[in-house]
Amino acid sequence: MKKHQIMLCCLWLYASPCLGWGFFAHKHINRLAVFTLPKPMLKFYKHHIQLLTENAVNPDKRRYAVPGESPKHYIDIEHYGDSAFWKIPQYWSAAIALYPKEKLLQHGTLPWHIYQMKHRLTKAFQEKNVVQILKLSADLGHYLADANVPLHTTQNYNGQLAGQVGIHGLWETRLPALFFNQYGFFVGHAEYIHHPQKYAWQAITQAHNAVDSVLRFEKKLSKIFPAVKKYSFEQKGTSLQKVYSMAYAKAYHTMLKGQVERQMQASIKMIGDFWFTCWVDAGQPNLNEFLQKPLNKSCFKEIFPKEKKIQAREYEYRP
Repeated sequence: MKKHQIMLCCLWLYASPCLGWGFFAHKHINRLAVFTLPKPMLKFYKHHIQLLTENAVNPDKRRYAVPGESPKHYIDIEHYGDSAFWKIPQYWSAAIALYPKEKLLQHGTLPWHIYQMKHRLTKAFQEKNVVQILKLSADLGHYLADANVPLHTTQNYNGQLAGQVGIHGLWETRLPALFFNQYGFFVGHAEYIHHPQKYAWQAITQAHNAVDSVLRFEKKLSKIFPAVKKYSFEQKGTSLQKVYSMAYAKAYHTMLKGQVERQMQASIKMIGDFWFTCWVDAGQPNLNEFLQKPLNKSCFKEIFPKEKKIQAREYEYRP
């Protein structure tokens, strides 16, 4: 096994417990993306890896406190009708020229927001603003991971239109938490993206193409699985919570044939690619210089001023 691969695998042993593309997956995806970076970036990002890991979930926390945050996490592709991927403009300026802005916000802006975040991170690198580099890197990682979740690309985001309420938490939270240590995360090295907006839409397209199997397999399993064994109860802190049983989750995970693992891998690679591209487009500033001036506590408060005070709700997707 290569040294690079060993490092990625060992991260599981040192991972701190976290709540749950769900919190659990978002944190590990950001963490693993660090190890795709080239040497000129790796030392800086590894130095701040815990910060990038723990704060990967801040955009989800903001969904419940900041107006306008929620649409940045999804896009309802079906709302645009047949041949939606041919109809929807890839760039925001063209999109608002074709559709009312209110409609775009109502049905999600994820791919366009990714492109905006890409430019903001590039600017932070250009200005050598360490605070913004860290904040935007953590946030961008979250949105890129969302783009690889099938249920973030459909108006039937929690199976509520098909009698499958709860499938969002099952797919993006329960399965990664249960089977993470069985996955392989050697995704290669970060590569420069020549067309970032196209890359974002490709991820959305690939994820949306998987929506049918995500829903169909769970519905099929639900019909043949003993109803009394579908759920169980687990201790979560001081409370006992109803969850999909291990047996049900395992059966569903098997039916998906590695889908969750592949989408996590795609997320990790995509985040590394975007971070690297932003750095290159900014002129490849020497990030090691930033390490000579450690951030003080006031800087960390500036990066994440209110995030820690916001209580995020598990297994929920849209407020």
